[in-house]
Amino acid sequence: MKHAQIFAILEQVAPPAYQESYDNAGIITGSYDTECTGAIITLDVTEAVVQEAISRKANLIIAHHPLIFNSLKKIIPGNAVTNPLIEAIKHDITIYAIHTNLDNVATGVNHKLCSVLGIKNPEILAPGNGKLSKLVTFVPPSHANKVREALFAAGAGDIGNYDLCSFNSQGEGTFRAGKNTHPFSGKIGEMHSGPEVRIETIFPAYLSQKITIALKTTHPYEEVAYDICSINNYHPAVGAGMIGDLDYPISWRNFLDTVKEKLHLPCIRHTGITDRKVKRIAVCGGAGSFLIAKARKANADLFLTGDIKYHEFFDGGKQLILADIGHYESEQFTKDLLFEILNEKFPTFALSISKTNTNPVKYL
Repeated sequence: MKHAQIFAILEQVAPPAYQESYDNAGIITGSYDTECTGAIITLDVTEAVVQEAISRKANLIIAHHPLIFNSLKKIIPGNAVTNPLIEAIKHDITIYAIHTNLDNVATGVNHKLCSVLGIKNPEILAPGNGKLSKLVTFVPPSHANKVREALFAAGAGDIGNYDLCSFNSQGEGTFRAGKNTHPFSGKIGEMHSGPEVRIETIFPAYLSQKITIALKTTHPYEEVAYDICSINNYHPAVGAGMIGDLDYPISWRNFLDTVKEKLHLPCIRHTGITDRKVKRIAVCGGAGSFLIAKARKANADLFLTGDIKYHEFFDGGKQLILADIGHYESEQFTKDLLFEILNEKFPTFALSISKTNTNPVKYL
């Protein structure tokens, strides 16, 4: 099995188009065409992780955090980026990162965290907009089903838990075929009118090229009339953070004790000194303080994330309890999530979770 086959599975779950503009998800070094001898999953790529891959004869490292994140002008030994990068290249080890694109999908990092903590019916806290497009095209009735099926197979027509979604209306189209044409109906040089079905369907914007190919491949017309329009609707399955509910309200102190236990935390930095109860919980793996206002607006009782700065703790106000559980700690189950995704598709593949704890933060 080649690396590309593994990447394809990961990118079905978390399309690279969903990564943030500042991110560097995807292949960091190596080749798509290399035969994979084994893969290890990690949160970060460190020298110890590369050595672990070497010892396990694994030539693929799948990481959540990209090893190269900021600009890199020189590859010389001496720092936490270049040292593991040089070792990986020396030993023909491919490094692949699946970062904010996995953060930003409804089945990704935050959903896994919700599952571990018993947060039910989670939804995206800050859905992204501009992620959807609409296709409108006109097809003779005899070919409408064939075109619709091709569009659906290419990824169009999914709305939440529904698929094969489209709107269809009957109408009449006109055209006049010019010289050197091969019209599906009508005669060259004469105006022709005939029944057509107007098909409308939505699709993820990043699939635009694939949708267009499917349309043109199955449409009977020599010249296909179609519109692709950007939609500013929020995409409910793509965006930052998640919010859901506990089974019943409990003391926020008891809830944070549960969080400490399930996430194996030595401590939690938090606001709140009252005995109020919490039920509606927002989460964001990694650095999520940019979502504090969104959590308040969504009426969350408590927001779990990492990397909250001192002054940001004031932003929760009296309504929202803020709890900083640590960057690594909030994303630690991402490794299990990636293992589950790949192990389901390749159950006999040499896949393992790295035994190296890459958390640079220690507690006394």
